[in-house]
Amino acid sequence: MTAPTRRLRIAPQEEPRSDTRVLFLIDSLGPGGAERLMVDLLPRLRQHRVVPTVVAIQERHGNLVADSLRGAGVTVDTIGIQRLRERGALARVTQAIESAMPDVVHTQLEFSSILGSIAAHRLGIPSISTIHTLDRPRRFSRDSARFRIMAWTLRHRAQRVIAVSESARTHVLARAGLHKSKTMTIHNGIDLTEFARERPSARSEVRKQLGIARDAVVVATVAVLRQAKGIDDMLDALPFLLRRHPDLTYLIVGDGPHRSALEEHVAERGIAGSVRFAGTRSDVATMLAASDVFVHPSHAEALPTVVIEAMTAGLPVIATNVGGTPEIIESGATGILVPPHSSRLLADALERILESPRQARAMANAARRTAIDRFDIDRQVARLADEYRVLVARREAR
Repeated sequence: MTAPTRRLRIAPQEEPRSDTRVLFLIDSLGPGGAERLMVDLLPRLRQHRVVPTVVAIQERHGNLVADSLRGAGVTVDTIGIQRLRERGALARVTQAIESAMPDVVHTQLEFSSILGSIAAHRLGIPSISTIHTLDRPRRFSRDSARFRIMAWTLRHRAQRVIAVSESARTHVLARAGLHKSKTMTIHNGIDLTEFARERPSARSEVRKQLGIARDAVVVATVAVLRQAKGIDDMLDALPFLLRRHPDLTYLIVGDGPHRSALEEHVAERGIAGSVRFAGTRSDVATMLAASDVFVHPSHAEALPTVVIEAMTAGLPVIATNVGGTPEIIESGATGILVPPHSSRLLADALERILESPRQARAMANAARRTAIDRFDIDRQVARLADEYRVLVARREAR
């Protein structure tokens, strides 16, 4: 009797999950916070089968971040549009998106959110916009007109709006008239390994390079030099501090349109010997490693990522109680928060840090643990990748 033939059951192979192509459209690739974040963020998206490309609408300060992105294997292009109402601007953005054939367009900052959201809508491509700032333009100003255009665009053309802090989300809900269901908060993250790494030689090397004494107390600020960053307030606080701490040096890392005014302020105050302008630096982690205290005196912030970097680097932090900063720092526990526009309160907070090194160290250690627990960039990347897939699925289900 012939044995029955056994049929082999071949399990159906799952179709390989296709990559999600995301085009990041941004105003420029200068040294700002939103631009710098992309360097760590975009390469990590590949771990979630997201393939990023970048298009910058215009060039500012040489688009320095573009080189870093290309070095990480990200395709970068620049359109060269100078004004929102420039003739053909929308058509050029539409062409750039169409050429990239993305599954999702992710816009960053005002200029890109307006042009990119409209262009993506015309092409039937879902779009996300990220809100990085707390815009409060003066009524009837050009900035106010642009904000109203952006608000209309986000309401009617973008599928999702991401705020980098709850403060920014509340702000955009109130001022742009968005529906709550359309918005979400994803806190910015940082590369913890970059800022938590010990750099024993950085302290002496950087100080020698910048002409800072080895035993000086270095208070650092890292920012694009704009008036709203509040650095003038810190310069006004410096004479009070120098009376009791003549070895103190204020290190300003960054560049921008307000630099010349700051340099004049330093000269008027007669504190040039105690201030160092380091300019734009790609080695921010090294600058922090050479510092003793971090100060962020800004007048307005959505979520100051540089504060998280300083916390991760193990520095005691003094910052202004604005925007999303209280979402990062618990005053008295992981840092000190002071009201904006107050040089005297900045000086008092710094005096407290300098006079109580043990308490400052305990505060810095607590801050470092908070940064590591809550602001790892890999969490931000995973949440973004999920949002992209949801948008693609919705589009395919139509």
